Parts: sequence; C-alpha cells; structure tokens
Amino acid sequence: MLPFCHEWNSSASGRKDKEHQKTAMHTVAVLIYDSVNPFELAVATEVFGFDRPELNVPWYRFLVCACEPRPIRSSAGFLLTTPYTLEQVEEANTIIIPGSRPGVVPVPETLLASLRKCYQRGARIITLCTATFILAAAGLLDGRCVTTHWAWAAELAARYPRVQVDPKRLYTDDGQILTSAGTAAAIDLSLHVVRQDYGAEVAAAVVRRMVVPPHRDGSQAQYIQTPLLSIREQHEPFGATLEWITANLQEDITVEQMAARAAMSPRTFARRFQATIGTTPYQWLLQQRIALAQRQLETTNKTIERIAACCGFKSAATFRLHFQRLLHVSPQRYRQSFHQAK
Repeated sequence: MLPFCHEWNSSASGRKDKEHQKTAMHTVAVLIYDSVNPFELAVATEVFGFDRPELNVPWYRFLVCACEPRPIRSSAGFLLTTPYTLEQVEEANTIIIPGSRPGVVPVPETLLASLRKCYQRGARIITLCTATFILAAAGLLDGRCVTTHWAWAAELAARYPRVQVDPKRLYTDDGQILTSAGTAAAIDLSLHVVRQDYGAEVAAAVVRRMVVPPHRDGSQAQYIQTPLLSIREQHEPFGATLEWITANLQEDITVEQMAARAAMSPRTFARRFQATIGTTPYQWLLQQRIALAQRQLETTNKTIERIAACCGFKSAATFRLHFQRLLHVSPQRYRQSFHQAK
C-alpha cells in the first residue's frame, strides 16, 4: 500500500474541501476501482487536481473516490486508499473514469448503478481509454458515437453492438458523455474539458505548465506514422511550411500554396500531412484559425467581423458557421463566457 495515500487524501484533500467552500463551483470526482490504470488516474490528477493560483481562476474541487470502502489495487499492483466513496461521486458535477484492461476484474454493479444515477441527474461523465467499456456496461452508450483505444475498438463494438465505435478519433464529446482513445489521448480530452470550462487562454497556460504538445482536436487520428517532427524536419520545407501557415492565418491559403512551399505536389503534401499530423491540411488550417479566434475573443475587444478577417475567414457569417460547428457555441456566447475584462 502506498504509505502516503491516506495521509495525502485526509490532509491535502481535506484542506481543499475547506478552501473550496467559498470558491468552488465545480466538483470533479475521479473513480478508482480494482485494476485501474495508474497513468490515466495521474492524468486526471495532474489536470484537475492541483490548484493553479497563477491562473487567477477558482480551480476544480477534486476528489478521488473509491467504488468500494477498502484499499483499491491498481493494475500496477500497488494499493490506493481514499476517504471518498460513491456517495461523493453521486454529488459531483463531473465524473472521470480511468481505464483498465477490460474483463480482468468484474465491474461492481454498485458502480454501474451509481453511474446511471449520475447520468440521470445530468452530470458530465468522462471515460479515459478503455473505461468506455464501463459506461457501455451501464447501458449509457447505446446509440452514441464513442471511441476507445484502437486495439480494443473491435472488441467494444462486438460486445456492445448498439454502441457506435469510431476507432479513428482521439476523443468524442456529445455534451454530457465524453470518451477518449488510449493513454496520451486522455491528456488531450482533459485539456479539451479545461478549454470548454475556462477558455483557450487558460487551457494554453495549463499546457505550458504541463510541458505537453499544443491542442489536438478530437477528430485527429489515433495512430499516425510520424506523430512529431524531428528537429531536422522542423527546418526542412514541410516543417517550415507549418510555421509559415500559423504565422499567416489571416491570408487566403490554399492547399496548392502549402504544397508549393513544401516543394511537393498537392497529393504528396496531403499524404505527408495526414501521416504526420493525423488530419487533412484543410481541417488543420481551420482548427488553427478557430484557436486563434478563441484567443482573440477572450483577450481583445475586436468586433466579430474584425476577428473573422484577422483569422482568415472570408466573412463573419462563414466564421460563425465554422465556430459553431466545431465548438457548439456561437462566437458571441463564447466571448460572454470567457472574455477577460481589461
């Protein structure tokens, strides 16, 4: 048993409870159960569990909750203890379920019943990696499009034929239920949630603090041939082209122009882009423009029309259409939620 677990939970978490009585608006409960993956538990803890006073926003109230009132053995063999149980889960605003190897340990019916209650009362539920199997067992994924680790996607689809499994996505978000692919995608989905709750600027600050790559959209592929550019490649035509694009988002950029700068044919460039970045040049360009627009909506008083032009959209109407489609909120509503008063 980890000797510090109970002490950390009873002192640090207890202290957080008192601090959050005045400031907390949102409680995040992460579930632990036998054979839970410690990496994904650590991801949730890193993103949601540490106070971040440098951001000047009230951070999440974070609880680690056991599905049974006893020490929980992780998939790595060590034991975890916590004073929090399913009782706290059923009061949380957001529930996070780390993954485990499906079928190794039966999932308690009490856990499944608790998740059903949480869903019925409107709680946001997030599964990391293979925890998608747990929500499927609870009957909460029928008819939904979800993802999981690509190596387990076929088995998830076979076990639960009413669930629409997309093995290509990094993560999915239908508003109340969010699912991620394997391991590192848990970081992407967690940062996506922070971006939803606090905006792009705060999420970018968390990214810098964690020293992880910038935002990856959920539609990007789980598995790509060359996920990162080497130092040498960053200075070659392809890497230099990516830098040029991000520095000139306000321009009318075509795939043909991108390919010419990279000294490739458009077809070769598109193939290289998909293999390296995990999405198409057009989709990546659109994501970069929307990310820039988010930052401008949060930190400037520019009009919607001006922001559209600065981000490379041909009209404010086109900008609003793409912004709504990707973020499920209008630019004006987004600004109302996240604009930083000057």
